[in-house]
Amino acid sequence: MLGYIIMEDPSPTIMVYPTEDLAEFTATNRIQPMINDAPGLRKLYNERDSLKLEKQFEGMFLALVGANSPSQAASRMGRFLILDEYDKFPGATGKEAGAVALFKERTKAQRNSKIIEISTPTTRSGPIWKDKEAADVEYRFLLPCAHCKKEIELKFAQVKWPSKEEIQSATDRAERAMYICQACGAVITDRDKQKMMQAGEWREIRRQSSRTRSAAICINSLYSPFLRFSDIANEWMQSEGDPERRQNFINSWLGEPWEETKLKTDAELVLKRKTDVPEFAVPGWAKLLTAGIDVQESSVYWVIRAWGNHLTSQCIAYGQALSLSDAAGAMQAQYSREDGTPMIVALCLIDSGDQTDMVYDFCLANADWALPCKGVDDRNNHFRIGTVNKPTSRAYGMQLVFVSGHKYKDQIAAHMQKPNGTGSWMVHAGTGEDYAEQVTAEHKVVVRKGNGAAEKWVEKSSHADNHYLDAEVYAAAAADVRQVRLLAMQGGEEEAAPTEDPEKSPEAALLEESASLFRAEEEEQDSNQAARTPEEPEEHAAAENGGFGVWIV
Repeated sequence: MLGYIIMEDPSPTIMVYPTEDLAEFTATNRIQPMINDAPGLRKLYNERDSLKLEKQFEGMFLALVGANSPSQAASRMGRFLILDEYDKFPGATGKEAGAVALFKERTKAQRNSKIIEISTPTTRSGPIWKDKEAADVEYRFLLPCAHCKKEIELKFAQVKWPSKEEIQSATDRAERAMYICQACGAVITDRDKQKMMQAGEWREIRRQSSRTRSAAICINSLYSPFLRFSDIANEWMQSEGDPERRQNFINSWLGEPWEETKLKTDAELVLKRKTDVPEFAVPGWAKLLTAGIDVQESSVYWVIRAWGNHLTSQCIAYGQALSLSDAAGAMQAQYSREDGTPMIVALCLIDSGDQTDMVYDFCLANADWALPCKGVDDRNNHFRIGTVNKPTSRAYGMQLVFVSGHKYKDQIAAHMQKPNGTGSWMVHAGTGEDYAEQVTAEHKVVVRKGNGAAEKWVEKSSHADNHYLDAEVYAAAAADVRQVRLLAMQGGEEEAAPTEDPEKSPEAALLEESASLFRAEEEEQDSNQAARTPEEPEEHAAAENGGFGVWIV
């Protein structure tokens, strides 16, 4: 692209790299050799007036800068702005706009300016993927199949190789990898691919505006003439069990955003967790009922969940109501276990983050079964109990539960993976798709900020409803407040939860990593489940915790 600009459309150009060091390395080891080796570029190059990071050509200059030094852009105006490895740029600081915003400002004075963003993606929330999704049009390189002649896009999912049962060695399995055409099912070889590439064309696969102001172009390593299908299969198998290498494969080989998938869920999985127990009926193994309510501006979403030994649970009812008063009927109703034993909701946690005063007043009037809660980013404890410290509130001094949504979403996803039975997260027989979609509206991804990275639960799409998921988080926290993890230590027999035939359930084998992680969190929770806030006086905390029978070690 740079060579084309210099020879065919000379205009002031700014080329930005993540760091100034990388800009210097590229200028010395890539740009300068390109100029020296291409007679057309060398003829236009003004070596006498050029510097390492500022090259002068006939009719234009080329400035190479680092995104970590945005001040370098202050005195330069460019028609072309090329952002290389865009996803690795440092983010905006609290003192000034982000580097990208500053560089883009330098193109405003140029007529017919063009901004080119180039990068392997990192995560779905990274800038290159977000801009790709927002582009007016998206192009992919389609090839005519060597057999059926239909245009196809090369996708990793179509690369197939023998199973471990057939051939134990990963290297040997990779050597037998082949591409299966998604249109006709025929085998496409590496030799076929080379011929198909010559006949391939860029095709528009998505358009969301009649006017093209921005275009996205995506391609992956399967198209490389220097890589065989077996090379790609081998890299995939070698990256197994190595998160960093697997992420590099997803980002750099496939050109796709990395997502943490060990706790990923979907609506289909929720519907597979249906039992034969109808709505509003309590399973025979249940010992405790709790509830959660997510408060929105115009309505509330509620769930009621039954709990048994070893965090076995089942949603027995859920719904949407116009107000907390309308939802109170479901919370105060009496439910019956299969053997006729009556049960009521022991505790309901209500989200107080949106309409705080209204929720506080409601919980004060229904203190026998309701408590307010707030979500917190606590990576050490599932929950902790504090007090309402708003002096002007009538609920001043009332208990307030701080809930770690991150940890409870981990818990829900891990137990949802287990087949129906002891330790599983289940739903009643009448569960619908809307509930299933909302409960799985988020997934866990790796979010990068600067040089750091953290795992975070985020919505799968920008406008996805996740109200039932939040309500389930509060119901799970309410169960912990009521000591659900000690149920197995209590006396009395309980009816065993029905268990699915593992051969009929593709989720029967929970990922070992997720299972061990969750078991470790459960053990940690047993010793932390009622940690008081540091600001609370000791005697006040003891009175609060004693009120709920919470034990501290």
